[in-house]
Amino acid sequence: MTTSDQRTNTPKPRSSQPWLHQRGEEIQQFGTVRQLPVGLSYDTRMYSCQRLNQVLCDTRILHDLYKKHHWLMRGQTFYQLHLLMDKHADEQLELIDTVAERVQTLGGVAVGDPRHVAEITRIPRPPNGAEEVPAMLSRLLEAHETILEEAHDAAARVQELGDDGTNDVLVSDVIRTNELEAWFVAEHLVDTPLVSG
Repeated sequence: MTTSDQRTNTPKPRSSQPWLHQRGEEIQQFGTVRQLPVGLSYDTRMYSCQRLNQVLCDTRILHDLYKKHHWLMRGQTFYQLHLLMDKHADEQLELIDTVAERVQTLGGVAVGDPRHVAEITRIPRPPNGAEEVPAMLSRLLEAHETILEEAHDAAARVQELGDDGTNDVLVSDVIRTNELEAWFVAEHLVDTPLVSG
């Protein structure tokens, strides 16, 4: 073996220096689906991913609304609402993962960038500052209703297409969680006296 052969077969020394500022090619565009062996047609998977990404965007906004309102709660029920907002935010975070993973399972690309989410969501932007507590709670209820309307319609349509997995995610996870949370929030807007007289 010659000296030059020895040089080419010698392993390069390792380095702990991170490879910074890397850029890569986009290997799958948003709004496309790869072929995966899940027993569903391309058209069904494409449709399901579109509907799921809408729910995902709206859910991400609702999660952020819950976190914002968690920080901004005021008044006599501050402590209870502060804890409730955080609990609901955690539950919405679980939904985000569940819905995003379903998109990926179908071969799609789950919407990830917050700026992209803001372009797609149908939930109106709140003011940058703090609102009165009833207004914050009403805003949450409206967001829940937006998600529930989308999820109910999407669940029925993907069921017709034979996508049982997406139907299950929408019904068992998205709809049930949002209905329960909407109930809890709505009960804080009922005008009842603290004591009966």
